[in-house]
Amino acid sequence: MDLPVAAHTLEDEMSSPVSELNAGPLLNNVLYEKRGAIAYVTINRPKVLNALNRATWLDLRTAFEDARDDSAIRGVIITGAGDKAFVAGADISELAHVSSTEAEASSRLGQAVLDLIENLGKPVIAAINGFALGGGCETAMACTIRIAVEHAKFGQPEVKLGLIPGGGGTQRLPRLVGKGRALQLILTGGMIGAEEAHRLGLVNEIVAPASLMQRAEAILHEIVANGPLAVRFALEATNRGMETSQSEGLALEASYFGLCAGTEDKKEGTLAFLEKRAPQFRGR
Repeated sequence: MDLPVAAHTLEDEMSSPVSELNAGPLLNNVLYEKRGAIAYVTINRPKVLNALNRATWLDLRTAFEDARDDSAIRGVIITGAGDKAFVAGADISELAHVSSTEAEASSRLGQAVLDLIENLGKPVIAAINGFALGGGCETAMACTIRIAVEHAKFGQPEVKLGLIPGGGGTQRLPRLVGKGRALQLILTGGMIGAEEAHRLGLVNEIVAPASLMQRAEAILHEIVANGPLAVRFALEATNRGMETSQSEGLALEASYFGLCAGTEDKKEGTLAFLEKRAPQFRGR
């Protein structure tokens, strides 16, 4: 299959729908809505297969900063508008004209946004509704859990443009699927389907398109029922531990275990278990 090329005109950009919000910042390229304990982030440039340009990265940063800082939000679902693409990659019409210095700055911006997503302290579910290529694959990999539709496609095709992944692909992909498999994908620039991505461990689950958001919500609701501090500390222990030796990671885990033990949520959780009732966690 040929790589979908994302390009746009100024007219496309100006006609991009503006998000309608229940609360939060006004964004141009991202729809951002909060319903109950879940924030919904939708990359909203379907005419260009939700390609990532600088403005979209900035919108994503704003949305996730708001979700991070809102204590009522316990988790986030991120997806792409339409039924063709989660994110098909970088906006080639913008990328084609950047200098080396600008390209490095763009890479660092994307990396910073994806680090924000990965280390949000709250679970982020990627609901992958189509192509997840280049920056789209990198965005998905920064999320806590990845749910994909049956027709989703994954890849890091940057070498076909004379580039390398710039949003963390050379780092997160080997950690998820192993060095050899990651290098095959990165160096060939090839695409794989959802079944292969699931087999490699890049995708957690595959669902029918009609069930995508429902399944993402179900997973988040299951997580949200647990102690929010415990969820945050488990995320931090896992993410930080991945960058250390096992012995250092175990020490980190013990430290977080101790922090959890001193919380009101731990007292409530253990008491609720003994009393055979549902716990009422307060995040304290």
